[in-house]
Order: sequence, then structure tokens, then C-alpha cells
Amino acid sequence: MRHDQLSLKTSLKTANRFLLAVGVLLAINYVVLSPANAFTPESKEPVRIILNNWTSQIVMAKIYGKTLEAKGYEVEYKELNTKDQWARLHRGLEHVQVEVWEGTMAEDLERVKAKGQIVVVSDHDAKTREEWWYPSYVEQLCPGLPDWQALKKCASLFSDNSTTPRGRYVAGPWEKPEKARIRALEMDFTVRRVKQADDLWVELEKSYKNKEPIVLFNWSPNWVEDRYDGKFVEFPNYSAECETNPAWGVNPKRIHDCGNPKDGWLKKVAWIKMEIIWPCAYAVLNDMNFNNTMISQVAALVDADGMTHDQAAIRWIDQNQEIQNSWGNQSCKK
Repeated sequence: MRHDQLSLKTSLKTANRFLLAVGVLLAINYVVLSPANAFTPESKEPVRIILNNWTSQIVMAKIYGKTLEAKGYEVEYKELNTKDQWARLHRGLEHVQVEVWEGTMAEDLERVKAKGQIVVVSDHDAKTREEWWYPSYVEQLCPGLPDWQALKKCASLFSDNSTTPRGRYVAGPWEKPEKARIRALEMDFTVRRVKQADDLWVELEKSYKNKEPIVLFNWSPNWVEDRYDGKFVEFPNYSAECETNPAWGVNPKRIHDCGNPKDGWLKKVAWIKMEIIWPCAYAVLNDMNFNNTMISQVAALVDADGMTHDQAAIRWIDQNQEIQNSWGNQSCKK
């Protein structure tokens, strides 16, 4: 090979190495200096996020946690039931709860918030409801639905071997005054409680496949509304007096003769010192906002499509980076 060819090859290799080095430096500078990575967390202490025992809450908690991790925060998760979470939030042992429902947590929230160690950060756009629910095809078998009085007349339609001739109401694993409502409204139903939330959907799928009557506990937002057609039963409208004053409502001798609240709130709450220790993380939580459709869709990724909670969180982030990047955008710049 001629000397000038060797020199040319050597020069090209040197140039390529130089360009590669420049490219690596540019990439490093982009990662380090880009807005998403320029932030330095205010504290090295981990932000501790509560995980409850239903899908949407877990996935949304993971979305929040991964958003903080992308900014350099240390994040830890703690599995807690809805009763045990309040004392730990109050004491600062956990710091964030991303999905607080009016229907099941309002009383506990107000009680603990009065002690001054927990704050409501902001509300989601989503409106919540927890109620008896049935697939739409049941209306052909029980005319008059979703009115509760039609359901009352059709009670035997929902019976099985363990409840006949009474109807079967499939309840969730949570303690709710459903038996008291059945007594107050004189409905010929027996409560059959499942051991875990996922068992509700096993029962729903089994009945749905065979177009068999079923009435079960459901809530909104939830993945079911993204994949199944159905409606909530319309009981007498809720009033706080329904829970305390027997004279109120359709049965003057009993309380709980009403349905659950409609269009309830969905809040994010935090330990009171979070805004002081991690103001950027607090701002992200404040801006994080889901509506009913968004929550139903993230839950469906797990409960219908079989993803893990982490996979569903990553999928949502990948498809909604513009939304995610807007959370805390004004407060997290340095």
C-alpha cells in the first residue's frame, strides 16, 4: 500500500475518532444540561409514596414516582391499606397519597387533616362514584333498570345455588354498609363478599361471557368502564342524614336507605412538611392531574391487558411525555 494511502486512512480514522468523541460529549452535555436533567433534588432523603390495593392507585403512584426519579429524587414505596395510611402520613413516615376517594376516605381525611399534619395538595379532574353495577344486557331481563325499585322486583333473577331464592350481590373486600342498605330498602339480596378486588372481575367475566345476570360492586374511574358496557344502579340520592337520621328517606325506621355520593372528588394529599423539604416534588404532585378516561385507561393496561404496574406506568409516560414534562415545570427550574 502506498504511503499517501496509509496517511489518508490514518487521517480518516483520526477524524472519525474525533467526531465520535465530540458526539459522545454532546450527548453527555445534552443529558446533563437538558431541562429534564438540570434539576438537583432539594434533599437526598427519599420521597415515600403510598401504594393501596387497587390498580389505578398503584399505577398512578408509580407514574408519580418515576417522574420524580427522572428528576434525580430517591423514591420509596410503602404498601398500606386505606385505614393504616393516615397515621403514617400524619407522622411523616410516608409522604404522598395520589388517589384519595370521597366515597371511602372523606371521613378519615377530615379527621386527620384537623390535626394539622396532612394537607390536600389538589384535586384530580376525575369525578368518583362507588356503587352497585350491572352489565347493560341485564336490562333486557329486568325492565326498569337502573332504578333500584326495578332491581328489587327482579332480585330472584340474580340468585345462585348459595343464595336462592334471594339475589346475590357480589361485594368487594372492603367494609361497607351494604347489608344495612339491603335491610333499609327491604331488598331480597344476600351479600357475597370476594377476598380481593380482582375476584370481582373474575365474577364479571364469567357472567358476561354467558350473558348471565350479575350485580356487583364497581367504581368509577375504573378499567371496567373502558372495556365493558354497563350502568350503576340508581338508589335514592345520597344525603349525610341518610347515615345518621332514621326519619330521613324512604324508610323512617332505618338509616342507610340511600345510595352513595355521585360525582365525588378525587384528591392528592401529602405530609405537611413535604412542600418545605421537596418543593419541586410537591409542585409535580400539585400539577399531576388525571380525568376519568385517563384513569380507566391506565388501569385497563393492567387488569385487562396483563401488564405489571410498572409496565403500565412506563407505557403511559412514553405516550404522554408532554403532559408529564409539564408537571412542576415552573417550580422545578434552577
